[in-house]
Amino acid sequence: MGYVFIAGTILFTVYGQLILRQQIGELSDVPDGVGLVRFLLTFTFSRPLVLSGLAAAFVASLCWMATLTRFELSFAYPFMALNFVIVVVVAIAAFDEVLNANKIVGLLIVCGGLVVIAQGT
Repeated sequence: MGYVFIAGTILFTVYGQLILRQQIGELSDVPDGVGLVRFLLTFTFSRPLVLSGLAAAFVASLCWMATLTRFELSFAYPFMALNFVIVVVVAIAAFDEVLNANKIVGLLIVCGGLVVIAQGT
C-alpha cells in the first residue's frame, strides 16, 4: 500500500502542476505588484480547474503523509524526483515547450541519480 501512496503523491502533484500551467497559459495582461495578488485570487476562485489543481496539491500532501507512515523519508523522498521528469516530458508534449540539450542532460542526471539511490536500498 505504501507504493500506492507514493504513486498518488506523484500523480496528484503532476496533475496540479500541469493544470495550473495550462490555466495560467490562458492569461494575458497580468498586472504587477499588489494588483497581481488580487488578480490571482480572483483568477483562482473563478476557475474550477485552478481549484482542482490546488485540491490535487492538498491530496498529494495527504498521500505523502500516508507514505511517511510506511517508509523512511530517505527511501521515499527520491521518488519525488519523478515529478520533475514527468512534468518536463508532459509539458514538452502538451504545451509545445522546448526540448533542448540542457533539459535532456538534466533529465538523464535525475534518472541516473534515481538508479544510484535505488541501488542503495
